[in-house]
Amino acid sequence: MKLHELRDNPGAAKKSKRVARGPGSGKGKTAGRGIKGQKSRSGVAIGGYEGGQMPLYRRLPKRGFSKPNAKKFAVVNLGVIQKFVEAGKLDAKTDITEDVLVAAGVVRRKLDGVRVLAKGDFSSKLNIVVTGASKAAVDAVAKAGGALTVATASAAE
Repeated sequence: MKLHELRDNPGAAKKSKRVARGPGSGKGKTAGRGIKGQKSRSGVAIGGYEGGQMPLYRRLPKRGFSKPNAKKFAVVNLGVIQKFVEAGKLDAKTDITEDVLVAAGVVRRKLDGVRVLAKGDFSSKLNIVVTGASKAAVDAVAKAGGALTVATASAAE
């Protein structure tokens, strides 16, 4: 293959319709915008305007509330931790802390802490120390012979 033989896949690059290029093009003169009116002019955006009718976004009621100071946890499942232990990326003999999980690549970043959930199979005897955990996750780790300690938020900061 040579440089001049390179081609895009057929149908991958679609050429845009060239408007206002004479009457023979089929999109000449007004370029498909019709005659006169606000929409025929350039630089006009009529977002959400319904011709005087009450717009849909104002007809529907407001719902819900987003807490501005809500804590955002990095979520990790027990099955993922088990896979990392089997792959040798986590040492089962040492305590598994949030920093260890980040260093091993189990979670990308701690955010406001790491929360462990019980999805997946778990059989390693581990001592895990994190900011949050579900009841099922605590039970699963205890059943495997380990301990899952939930550190308080003040201790994590």
